[in-house]
Amino acid sequence: MRLSKVSPKKDKDWSTKSPHVLYARDEYQLEEANVRHEPSITTVELAEVADQHGPGRDRGNNDDPLDYGRARSGELAKGEALTASDLPWYFSQGMRYPKPARRNRKTNKRLARLLPSETARGDRISNQLMFVPPNYETIKRKGKLKTILLYNGLSPWNVKAGRDVFLSSKCPVSTCSITAQREKASTADLVLYKDHYIPPSVPRSPYQIYMMYFLECPYHTQHVKYPDVFNWTATYRKDSDIVAPYEKWEYFDPRIRQVEQDRNYALNKTRKVAWFVSNCGARNGRLQYAHELQKYIQVDIYGACGTFKCSRSTAERCFEILDRDYKFYLAFENSNCKDYITEKFFVNALTRNVLPIVMGARPEDYEASSPQKSYIHVDEFGSPKELAEYLHLLDRNDELYNSYFKWKGTGEFINTYYWCRVCAMLHDEASFRRPKSYDDINEWWRGPGVCTNGSWRNFRARNPEKPMVADSR
Repeated sequence: MRLSKVSPKKDKDWSTKSPHVLYARDEYQLEEANVRHEPSITTVELAEVADQHGPGRDRGNNDDPLDYGRARSGELAKGEALTASDLPWYFSQGMRYPKPARRNRKTNKRLARLLPSETARGDRISNQLMFVPPNYETIKRKGKLKTILLYNGLSPWNVKAGRDVFLSSKCPVSTCSITAQREKASTADLVLYKDHYIPPSVPRSPYQIYMMYFLECPYHTQHVKYPDVFNWTATYRKDSDIVAPYEKWEYFDPRIRQVEQDRNYALNKTRKVAWFVSNCGARNGRLQYAHELQKYIQVDIYGACGTFKCSRSTAERCFEILDRDYKFYLAFENSNCKDYITEKFFVNALTRNVLPIVMGARPEDYEASSPQKSYIHVDEFGSPKELAEYLHLLDRNDELYNSYFKWKGTGEFINTYYWCRVCAMLHDEASFRRPKSYDDINEWWRGPGVCTNGSWRNFRARNPEKPMVADSR
């Protein structure tokens, strides 16, 4: 079982998370309380690294002057350490809370880029986490709350009715209340659906927001038959209005993405590749790929699809074996879809001391979602044989192998505080003045080029100029 990370407690106590979805995965999965997270980098270490790289280091793709969520690294002098007061509030040790959003002096519009239509770069999670409406003090004085109706009920979300989740999470914008009373469908500010749409039996206000949350990929979600219903989407995809990823990596200082490590991650590891898997019928051909890879390098497959055994009931022991004995881990998703990257990669691999080999989302999606140089994508190679040849090279060269772990200590997997962001967005006047609408949510969610049964390398070879029509669901 896995707890989807949507709104755990602010203090980052992994044993007391309050996630909203509980569901079975097709692969071995640790309970979140047992996941061993790498320790956060200290201010002393940051000072040493900053002194090595200097404040002028390239910031990469996160250099957005309106990304209010970034640490204030650009304001620090050379060698000056980042402290808790420099880190945004959503980091485990962060203390910096946002101020009311600024407006453009000429247009009076907010400067923060919150919606996909406002910027094609990134997932805007940091911006949403750091958004406070310019008039929020007035809103609080009036005492009026935004009402969020969970039309599928409270239990799928694992939250309580009322304001508890907003107050316990210490949301910067907390003037919202959750209800599951369907009779409020005509007055609620937001009507939120999870995975399944049920048409309300009451009239709809023109200023209401309807939002669909999808947890899984298009192959495993409802085909919505009703057009022109939803204003917002909440999914793992970066072009969703409120992005809800399985995990979210963020650097402490975007200028510092690699640091020298004080250990050899290859030391005493005698086995090559491992995979924990129990779903043998994934449509992307991952099992067939693994079997082909086995012809050229040792691949130990644990579970129903292989000959090695390690019980799910002792998952922690299984992952201890992975950490101790193996150099590589197959973090293969069950579907190849845009942005679809789950705990198979983030939790099963990156929180361990093993190098993940990934299959699922497009190479550019992994690049945008992962620490720098932290994985190997199968589509970087023309065949399993070519991949095996490179893995043998890494196996012989400890320095090259260890170069894939230099990201450790440069950031953390942050809490994305889903409910905090939903509440903040409901206070954005621009979103309600002229709410957008998805003419056909199916076209957006499962349209051309979203998923493929084969590799993305072959997909592009077959369709050099236009995307392939998504496989039939």
